[in-house]
Amino acid sequence: MLPLLLALLTAASVAGVLLGIRMIRAEAKLPTDLALALEIGATRVSTAGSAVDRLGMRFAPLVLRLMGPRRTDAKRRRIDMAGNPGGLTLDRYAARRAFYGFFGAFMALVFLTTGHWLIALATLAFGLLAADALIWQAIRDRKDVIDRTLPDFLDVLAVVVSAGLGFRQALDRVAERYEGPWADELRITLRQMDMGVSRRQAFDELRRRNTSEQVAQFVSALQQGEELGSPIADTLIQLATDMRRTDAQNARRRAAKTIPKATMVTLVFMLPATMILIATGMFLGSGTNFGSILGR
Repeated sequence: MLPLLLALLTAASVAGVLLGIRMIRAEAKLPTDLALALEIGATRVSTAGSAVDRLGMRFAPLVLRLMGPRRTDAKRRRIDMAGNPGGLTLDRYAARRAFYGFFGAFMALVFLTTGHWLIALATLAFGLLAADALIWQAIRDRKDVIDRTLPDFLDVLAVVVSAGLGFRQALDRVAERYEGPWADELRITLRQMDMGVSRRQAFDELRRRNTSEQVAQFVSALQQGEELGSPIADTLIQLATDMRRTDAQNARRRAAKTIPKATMVTLVFMLPATMILIATGMFLGSGTNFGSILGR
């Protein structure tokens, strides 16, 4: 029974590879939105990622239907918060989830037939979480970069505003000199304002696209300053000072948490290993006849 099952699995895997090659080379036209999803970010996606997208794109509509409108909107927001890493779109995410899900389930079945339960669970978890792991890591990295960039940006913006430019023009001028996720967020906000969106609504969208507390402080300070009529330059300088103070406090807090962890690692791993090494050296250097001790 087991050889027959392994033969069926091998035949299915070969058929899957042949089907994948055929799908990659196929000239059939995809729907417009799915074809666009393959083109968006094509210069940033790797060759392997592009192959995965093409293999799973046929099943992307099915994955999106299974997710439902609510989860789809939430996932689209998460992708926006991640900054569309590697040209990632919602359709690309659905394609990768379909491919990794099928691959993880297939490999889990293979390992289950051989009795490797832990490896089967690991491959199944990979299939379920691989598509989301990139988004989680990108959101975290993007937040860290924005938190480091924002205080210096506010200082420069305050200087430009103090020189006499209006806030809208100063924001545009300073954003041109920066690169990275924070500059991308500002360009999106400025483009929304150019399309007729009010400044308050555009900055509310900026706050919703980011999980950074500093971005929320920046938007709140701008809106409060606009309502109260306070000088924008003074508000920006004070906000940058508060952000740097908060960063210093967070750094000290992280350092305080690191010391007990390092001590625990030393006690659990390094100290016993050192004691064993010292004891072994003492026994070997003592010239003791271990054969007589063991009665041999």
